[in-house]
Formats: sequence, structure tokens, C-alpha cells
Amino acid sequence: MDRDRAGYGVRVKADPTAQAALLALQSTDAILSQLQHRRNNLPEHARIKELEAQIKDVDGTRIELDTQVSDLSRAQKKADAEVEQVKARRTRDEERLNSGAVKNPKDLESLQHELVALERRISTLEDDELEVMEKLEDAQTGLASVQADLDSLKTELAEQVSARDTAIEVIDQQVAEAQSERGSTAEVIPADLITLYDKLRGQYGTGAAALRARRCEGCRLELNGADLRELAAAPEDDVLRCPECSRILVRTPESGL
Repeated sequence: MDRDRAGYGVRVKADPTAQAALLALQSTDAILSQLQHRRNNLPEHARIKELEAQIKDVDGTRIELDTQVSDLSRAQKKADAEVEQVKARRTRDEERLNSGAVKNPKDLESLQHELVALERRISTLEDDELEVMEKLEDAQTGLASVQADLDSLKTELAEQVSARDTAIEVIDQQVAEAQSERGSTAEVIPADLITLYDKLRGQYGTGAAALRARRCEGCRLELNGADLRELAAAPEDDVLRCPECSRILVRTPESGL
């Protein structure tokens, strides 16, 4: 097999024009990487995550308060019914007492004692009823406040989702344009060179770099005299590799060879 001069594997050959196209391809791939980074790190992503967590917490509070309101509403209805029941009993006793139907002194005394007890009972029940009503009012006020907060958070979430989707749509359009440009550029590059480039790009983030002023623009290192002489002696269609970082090294008019 014909090994490349740097010892990195089978030598790849390509027309200088095709090699130069690698730099355009690398530039487009850098743009695609930047676009993907922007897409993944839109500020809306973080805010949406925060809002979803807040909504979950606030909705949990809303459920608790809603349960309290339901329980207190039932308790108030029960208290109301108890008060009305005792008041109805007091009314019946008062009617009996005022009707003159009860003649026996002991029965009259017993009826009067019962009326006094009923008054005390009504007073106690009304106090309990008032306490329940106050708790219910507080719970309803709290529920309304939490519901307002929840509605506000959901509104902001919808706005953030809309903003994120709009930003993604713009980025995806830019990605589609860049991919189309990449496809056009790749058409003039041999398949084996593309394969090598993609492999190196997967390893190093960039697959090709220009040689300018005796410096590899991939690793930013200046090559020594011996390496430069070896590169200068290579045929134009030899695909060179940087002896420092192994990226494909594309010769330019400013290479300094």
C-alpha cells in the first residue's frame, strides 16, 4: 500500500481544487455546529424548564387549597344544618311553651331548662360555624391567589414556548441552507477524501485546516523546518496531514512553503 508521508495510513490523493474545497466544507460544518449549539442552548430552554418546575409546585399548592376549600365547604354545610336543626327544635319548644298546652309544672320547668340548653347549644354551634366560615374564606382567598399565579406562569410558559419555536424555526431554516451549501461543496470532493475528513472531524472537531505562514490553523502550531521541507516536496495532489495534530493540511498561496 502507498502510505502517506506522515505515516497516518493509506495516502489519499485529490486535485488541489478539491483539497481547497475542504476549507469551504470545514467552514460550513463550523457554521452547522454553531447553529446546533445555538439551537440546544436557546435561553428559552432554561426558562421553560424553570417555569415547568414552578408550575408543578404551584399546581401542587393549588390542589391542596382546592381540597381544603372542598372540605371546609362541606364542613360549613354541616354546621349550617346543625344550627338550623337546633333552632328548629327551639322553635317547637317555644311554641309548646307559649301555647299553654303544657300544664304540669315539672314539664314546664323541664321545657324551660331545655330552651336554655338549646340557646347555649346554638351559641356554640354558631361560633363553630363562624370559625369554619373564616377558614373557608381564607382558603378561598389563598386558592384565588395561587390560581392567579398559576395562570400567570402558564401564560409566560406559552410565550416562552412560542419564542423558542420561532427561534428554532429560524435556526432550522439556516441549517437547511447550510446543509444545502455543504452538499454542493461536497460534490467536488472525492468520496475517500470526504470519508477521511469526516473521520478526523469526529475525532478532533475539525477535519481540515489551512497552512498559512508555516502554521497549521487547526492546532495553531508553527511547523518546523524539516516538516515544511517534506511538505513542500509533496506532489500537488497529495493530501497532506499536519504532523502535529493529524488534521488534513490544505496548502494555500500563503503557506510559506
